[in-house]
Amino acid sequence: MSILLFALSSCKKDWLDRKPLGQLTEDELPAGSLEGKVLAIYAGLRSEGTSGLPYVAVHNIRSDDADIGSSTGDEAGAAPNTDNFQYTKDYWLWGNYWTDHYQLIALCNNALQMADSLGNDDQTTLSLVGEAKYFRAWAYFNLVRAFGEVPKIDFRVYDPSENIVPKASIAEIYQLIDADLEAATTTLPLNWESRYIGRITSGAAFALQAKTFLARSQWGKALAAARMVISSGQYDLSVPYDQIFTEAKENSKESVFEIQAIYTQAQTDLGITYANRQGVRGSGDMNLGWGWNVPNERLATAFEEGDPRKDATLLYAGKVNTPYSELIPAPTATVPRPYWNKKVYTNPDIRVQTGSLAGNWFNFRVIRYADVLLMAAEAANEVGEHEAALAYLEEVRARARGNNASILPEVTTEDQEELRQAIRHERQVELGMENERFFDLIRWGIDVEVMHAAGKTGYQIRNRFLPIPQREIDRSGGILIQNPDY
Repeated sequence: MSILLFALSSCKKDWLDRKPLGQLTEDELPAGSLEGKVLAIYAGLRSEGTSGLPYVAVHNIRSDDADIGSSTGDEAGAAPNTDNFQYTKDYWLWGNYWTDHYQLIALCNNALQMADSLGNDDQTTLSLVGEAKYFRAWAYFNLVRAFGEVPKIDFRVYDPSENIVPKASIAEIYQLIDADLEAATTTLPLNWESRYIGRITSGAAFALQAKTFLARSQWGKALAAARMVISSGQYDLSVPYDQIFTEAKENSKESVFEIQAIYTQAQTDLGITYANRQGVRGSGDMNLGWGWNVPNERLATAFEEGDPRKDATLLYAGKVNTPYSELIPAPTATVPRPYWNKKVYTNPDIRVQTGSLAGNWFNFRVIRYADVLLMAAEAANEVGEHEAALAYLEEVRARARGNNASILPEVTTEDQEELRQAIRHERQVELGMENERFFDLIRWGIDVEVMHAAGKTGYQIRNRFLPIPQREIDRSGGILIQNPDY
């Protein structure tokens, strides 16, 4: 990789005037430098499995309020796995997700091994170590939720045979995640200078830590971690909801963890496929992508009357879209989709300027501040801090409400169960199509009930975990054991 990108310049300039600030060539880095190895991790985030279709399939398409989408032909081939939960052990999306996450882990281990060999404990080295440990924790958190027990490889691999190890228990994987995030929260900076926009901060580490604690119902720890993000003063909800997912508002004050992308056809292709794989599947100027991962009627009806977030989440087929005044293709016999995912909808001016319809330049918002506030609300409610939970919840609803006092009334109940349901509802509509819903349902223990209510009756408890890719089982010579019931 000759150019490593992890930042973009101010979005106040014309889009094509933005330069990849902080990009470094191999010639500009000391040979084999620790910084170079850490920056390679950021480059690794641009893989399909960590920011493309496999990620979306694992995290969102499987939820109750989204479907595979695309054409009827693609649906026939993919829906048995993604919508009907008849998982196959050699399905390419599951395999790519596994491979690309372990490749990211390998990049992290390479950096950590070098840091260990250098033996430096200056702040620069500690920050670089914190970045590597953050991403290793993030990758393992994704893997442990997707597959359950997985191999724990926390060392640099010099020979491919060293990758062949038995699965570790879920508890062992979480021990590694906890240790990595504890280190990241104490060594990462609160913020970076502007040329390093997009690099991981202590706020991102605390936010991920909160997520890992929520996944295990460790409410007090989750609340403490979320409050570290809130009290940092680095984030807010100042961006109107309908602007969050525009190119102009990338890396806003709401961004906690955002995967960076840039594409300027004649100069640089450091893009990702996140928008393209989900973009409107049409023709001509409206052939914006593969059309996978579409909202369904269950999500459309989840929004309260008048909630502006609905029109910021759904693109309506056959209707003119705001703010770009483009006519979205009507449903057809081969692409019968009433809705598309508006949170990956690209600016048509940028499509013209780049000479591309694919949205390669579109950043992937992985963790937003609103998510942190809702995690704090959920944890506070579970530990009995109902007033605090209501306050965090109201921050999110107030931003969505804007100046219209007639919609989204303030939630005032202090009944724990009623408030629990209100917070769960808020997560569904605030974070709709943002890769949170499937794993939320699992950690709440209502996944089977909700899936069946949504008509996805093929879902069973075993579908919480994907099968280990068969190619990995075969390659291991029997050392890796397949997950139960597969």
